[in-house]
Amino acid sequence: MTTKKSKLRKDRFATSSGIEIKSSYDSSDWNPADHLDKDLGRAGQFPFTRGVQETMYRGRFWTMRQYAGFGSARESNERYKMLLEKGQTGLSVAFDLPTQMGYDSDHVMSSGEVGKVGVAISSIEDMEILLNDLPLEKISTSMTINSTAGILLSLYIAVARKRGIKADQLTGTIQNDLLKEYIARGTYIYPPKPSMRVITDIFEYCSKEVPNWNTISISGYHIREAGSTAAQEIAFTLANGITYVQAAVDKGLDVDTFAGRLSFFFNVHNNFFEEVAKFRAARRMWARIMRDRFKAKDDKSWRLRFHSQTAGSTLTAQQPENNIVRVTMQALAAVLGGTQSLHTNSMDEALGLPTEKAATIALRTQQIIANESGVADAIDPMGGSFLVESLTDQLEAAATDYIQRIEGLGGVVKCIETGWIQREIQQAAYTYQKAVESKDEIVVGVNDFVQAQKEKPEVLKITEAVAQEQISRLKKFKASRDQRTVASHKERVRNAAETGANLMPVFVDAVENKVTLGEIADELRSVFGLFKETITI
Repeated sequence: MTTKKSKLRKDRFATSSGIEIKSSYDSSDWNPADHLDKDLGRAGQFPFTRGVQETMYRGRFWTMRQYAGFGSARESNERYKMLLEKGQTGLSVAFDLPTQMGYDSDHVMSSGEVGKVGVAISSIEDMEILLNDLPLEKISTSMTINSTAGILLSLYIAVARKRGIKADQLTGTIQNDLLKEYIARGTYIYPPKPSMRVITDIFEYCSKEVPNWNTISISGYHIREAGSTAAQEIAFTLANGITYVQAAVDKGLDVDTFAGRLSFFFNVHNNFFEEVAKFRAARRMWARIMRDRFKAKDDKSWRLRFHSQTAGSTLTAQQPENNIVRVTMQALAAVLGGTQSLHTNSMDEALGLPTEKAATIALRTQQIIANESGVADAIDPMGGSFLVESLTDQLEAAATDYIQRIEGLGGVVKCIETGWIQREIQQAAYTYQKAVESKDEIVVGVNDFVQAQKEKPEVLKITEAVAQEQISRLKKFKASRDQRTVASHKERVRNAAETGANLMPVFVDAVENKVTLGEIADELRSVFGLFKETITI
């Protein structure tokens, strides 16, 4: 008698990075005796595969940092207070496109975009309203800002100073990752070389003046949103990190004076086990890069600390309630992977900015995982899984190969200028889209299990009245200034850009004397010029 062989769901089972998934795993797939480190070690110890802190979530939960910002500074301030009241433990600020691109709200280039995808911040007055009654000396604030990161940090410092809060009391993060803007996101202003100069100026300034601030959040998130695989996300993110560290070292900074304040920002995508393994592989790789390549001696310089965000690109406008399930699985992968900070997307973000109800559900998702699931009780509960450890090794190998190829092609900046990295991501995105269209990849509610939308979901809309109010207030602010003082500080910004002096002290003085974000960016544009992207398609 013979048994009939069961039919498989599909011909090939593989992760986003093309790693084949076997039907089952055992010690022949992963054995600690065969591994470079011989055993998994412990959390808080090199190479930090199992986590960067000795106690992990047994000490305290990850920071629950919901990304928010829309319309006016006043509206965003109200949303931050609401989230803090409901248990959020850190702020995360989203800025509108004009702010990200270095234009004041009243500039012609800002037309139609003021307050639309984030909060509009042009002046110290705007920043004071945004941070009104928020305890800056007690909370950690993350600002998702890149080309104008130094200016926004200066505004934050200036507001704190006005309240009598010293800069060394401030904690938080600026994204400040320009290389990934050229690769994947597009909110760049200046060419790569002057952008790198501004970044290293921030490293140098903060190491002395704002020592508890994370001076960069090296971001794989947007690389993954652009369509990369998990292995590419690790590789391109760490390659960018290598480039930043090398630039700072070349400037004469001791690696241990700034490396401990570097942080990372990763996506959390759908393939659950691959995502857990991705974070473990990235930690291990960065520890070796910093210790062996850059000869960092302080173990804080070896630790890859990261914020994570569930994958916006996986959210669907169809059946938006399904997104609650997607976000929950992704958030759980981030926690099991050892994140230090987490944002959970709201179910309605494929339709518009999050409503208060959707934002609350997203925050409650983290709180339920933390307080009800039990997954935070044990350190690295996935450690020792044959599947997860095998994936961790294979992702590390694939990402290492990519980094070596980048260096063989002349480094990250060269690969950006030639469009090589962009083409690699585009090819991965194209491959995935073909799989969706052929139904080799199922997206519930989109290419299978489709149903008609019975009712129109509530969507948060930003009206033009917000822009009109912001522009009117900004014009009054500009008219009230001492114009000679403003002109003098604008000239100081331009001179610092031309001479190579550190820009940060000049930025802080300028914003305190009512120079606006757009005016500072204009002075830098006049010296640095603009970056023009190479067409890669």
